Amino acid sequence: MLSRERRDYMKAQQLTTMSRFRSLWQASVNATKKALTWELEEWVPPVEKRIFKFNSKEDLKTWHLYSDSEYGGLSSASLEIKDGGNGSDCIGVFSGNLSTDMSEGSKWNINRSGFCGMRSKKFDGFIDLEGYDSIALRLRGDGRCYISTIYTENWMNSPGQAEDNSWQAFVFAPKGNWYTAKVPLTRYLPTWKGNVIDADMEMNPGRVVGMSLSVNAQGGGFIGAKSGAGDFLVEIDWVKAVRMP
Repeated sequence: MLSRERRDYMKAQQLTTMSRFRSLWQASVNATKKALTWELEEWVPPVEKRIFKFNSKEDLKTWHLYSDSEYGGLSSASLEIKDGGNGSDCIGVFSGNLSTDMSEGSKWNINRSGFCGMRSKKFDGFIDLEGYDSIALRLRGDGRCYISTIYTENWMNSPGQAEDNSWQAFVFAPKGNWYTAKVPLTRYLPTWKGNVIDADMEMNPGRVVGMSLSVNAQGGGFIGAKSGAGDFLVEIDWVKAVRMP
């Protein structure tokens, strides 16, 4: 028969072993939960992903301007940073003048003039928008219709196209009030030099290399939108990728 001291010692050993087992088991459970959380976060990205914000003049270096003036047209554009007022963040202001005229003696023979745009410099690599289904832009405009363009890595050549694939969709910028335009990625159509390509192509959102926002005098896209030559101005707070519910 075991002595009382021996029984107490063995009981204490058993309790110690059980305590260690519970600790190991709990640590294993916690590690598994953590790993599953990481995998879930990787599989389901956040509801939104900010792509561009206009916080300071440094952010302007991300963009370059273009217009028909490169081909003999007379349109002009500028991009500036403006204080949002009332303590709010800064905003970008894309503005200028659309002209359908051509400079005399121009060596270029283009089909139409009257366009301006702001295009982001090519990303260092690319951004992955897999898991998102829309592009959201917070704008305050002038009643014109603008064109949002997404440039993707050229993994499927368009007819005669050696550069990145470009996908375009119209964005209406109402006059007066801030407005968040949400454009489904499925609404972006493959284009080449501003013309829609009649080809069965699918965007690769996992390899986005740049974006742009442009405007032309012809307008289009939304009934009642302002069109024609003249001044344009749109304020931009941010551009995000979002996942709609």
